[in-house]
Amino acid sequence: MTRLFATAAAMLVCAAAAAQQQDFSKVEIKVQKVQGTVYMLTGSGGNIGVSVGDDGIVIVDDEFAPLAPKIREALKSISTKPIKFILNTHFHGDHTGGNVVFSKDAPIIAHDNVRNRLAGGTTTMGRATPPAPADALPIITFNDTATIHVNGEDIKAVHFPNGHTDSDAVIFFTKSNVVHMGDDLFFAQFPFIDLDNGGSVRGLIKNLEAIYPMLDDSTKLIAGHGALSDKKALREWINMLEGTVAIMNEAIQKGKTLEQVKEEKTLVAWSNWDQGFMTLDKYEEQLYRELAAKK
Repeated sequence: MTRLFATAAAMLVCAAAAAQQQDFSKVEIKVQKVQGTVYMLTGSGGNIGVSVGDDGIVIVDDEFAPLAPKIREALKSISTKPIKFILNTHFHGDHTGGNVVFSKDAPIIAHDNVRNRLAGGTTTMGRATPPAPADALPIITFNDTATIHVNGEDIKAVHFPNGHTDSDAVIFFTKSNVVHMGDDLFFAQFPFIDLDNGGSVRGLIKNLEAIYPMLDDSTKLIAGHGALSDKKALREWINMLEGTVAIMNEAIQKGKTLEQVKEEKTLVAWSNWDQGFMTLDKYEEQLYRELAAKK
């Protein structure tokens, strides 16, 4: 494990640490219409999905607590209706950091493991995140699926196990034909897989292969990080994951060490995916750690 990899992982999962490292006063919350009743907000942290209509506002994820006032202002530019529900796609702090603020507006809904992980505290790559305050915890949890009937939508949260984490939910806005993928999709970049909290790249591939036929060419995908996406881009991402896993598995079967994998530039064919905080170097370490352990 490299120091840089540990630092990157900690930034992803620890909202408190990120808040100390970043000047949120400089963050701008941008609003983008997706389609139907759905919008996307981008700022710092995970992308926020928003459903608006006569019944009120539903938000999916809420970034960091210091950004809550800016998020509220962005929502007001879309609708003056109140927030009715908050959904969390998983427990990481860059997606749930605003829970402690927005829980005063509406109930938070998430998979059972989101509440469990937040309440118990977590450790990722040796970095500890303390238990979240009670106000930040989901008060409605589900095991497999949950549906909110609001704004003329059947908004379905479906749990897909052991992908990015063991707490992942993918959110389907069925009428608008929009899907919020959470961190089961990083647009045009390598993923972070939280191996210490139930994540698995092979599990992620299995989940994505199950989701793919549920989509059509008009479906819009909100990635956990990155630009608005679609079915074609999802297939490219799946192909990258499958290809890199296959090549890394082959190297491991041949007895290659991680150092040899790096020296031989085993994954260089996918270097164009080195677009986010998960560099090619870190992605190689992540893959090797999981696949070598399972061997």
